[in-house]
Amino acid sequence: MTVASESLAASVATISPAMLALAGGVLAALILLGIVLFLRAAGLRREQAEEADLRARESAMRMAELLKIQAEMQGRITAMAEVFGARQSELNQTISQRLDGMSQRVNSTITEQTKSTHENLQRLQERLAVIDAAQNNIQTLAKDVVGLQAILSNKQTRGAFGQSRMETIVADGLPMGAYAFQQTLSNGSRPDCTIRMPNGAPPLVIDAKFPLEAWNAIRDAGSPEAGKIAGQQFRRDMEIHIRDISEKYLIQGETQDTAFLFVPSESIFAEIHENFEPVVQKAHRARIVIVSPSLLMLSIQVIQAVLKDQRMRAQAHLIQGEVAILMDDLGRLDERVRKLQGHFAMAQKDIDMVVTSADKLTRRGAKIEALEFDAGGDSKPGRDTEPAAKSVESRTGLLKLRVVDEE
Repeated sequence: MTVASESLAASVATISPAMLALAGGVLAALILLGIVLFLRAAGLRREQAEEADLRARESAMRMAELLKIQAEMQGRITAMAEVFGARQSELNQTISQRLDGMSQRVNSTITEQTKSTHENLQRLQERLAVIDAAQNNIQTLAKDVVGLQAILSNKQTRGAFGQSRMETIVADGLPMGAYAFQQTLSNGSRPDCTIRMPNGAPPLVIDAKFPLEAWNAIRDAGSPEAGKIAGQQFRRDMEIHIRDISEKYLIQGETQDTAFLFVPSESIFAEIHENFEPVVQKAHRARIVIVSPSLLMLSIQVIQAVLKDQRMRAQAHLIQGEVAILMDDLGRLDERVRKLQGHFAMAQKDIDMVVTSADKLTRRGAKIEALEFDAGGDSKPGRDTEPAAKSVESRTGLLKLRVVDEE
């Protein structure tokens, strides 16, 4: 310790006074700086404290405002909760009512739909029954078509089919005796049908043969070339058939100068007039009329009207005689009606007289109902000019009954 002190004192002794003064100035400056720093730190702490105090007061005020706002919010939330509760109750009630209404409507709709579905199913069953019946008819028709195809496959049978259809149309439209089938002409030919015309005119010839093989070849042609060849064959067959009818059945003075070629199908008739116009023109030039079932029926109806008119003209004198007799009977009827009218007039006059007498009796009965009793037996003044009245005695006095005739 002594050595250290001695060394320190030695080192201080070695320092110059200027350096000691400088060191003292520095030390004073440091102390002053520390004091300034301390004062600034104290001021800063004071400012921070004041600022903290201000912030605390502001926080307290904000907290109070927040508490106030929270209280208001709680009140509003309570009020809104009450309103929402009331609205929710009303909404629940409205929804319940609407659900009930919708349930009723849904139930009624389901009931109506069930009823409608039942009716539709019933109608569907009825339609299915009709469809089943139609299917059975179609199956029967298919069998008939197969049978018809078998018939048409044979030439003789096919000709008989066309002839039978023509005979049915003629027999349905004309009376017995106005037509004949397979009648032999003077040249030995036998047309399918001859129809007797009125006023002694020659009969009309109808032929029911038709080249169906060539027509089926046109239908069965698989190419335009085959169709063209089949069409040419059909045209040749038709021309040959038209020539045969013209040569065999058109006899001057024995038959009409026009004959019918019957085609037993409306579709074939239409195809001929649409695609085979030269054949139709050649038939017209040969005075051959190609007719379908409908045209033949129309022609038969026209012939029937002509025959009916001819029969009426033949019976015209009988009709005139019957009309004369009818006029005589009508004259007698008019005379008797007039006599009956006179009797009715006389009866009406008698009835009027009876009604007049009934009116008189009614008036007199009314006067009898208005009878008056006179105790003194004298009549009232002013009645001297009336006719004498009948008197009836009674126990109570004299009852005078006056009856006055009034026209």
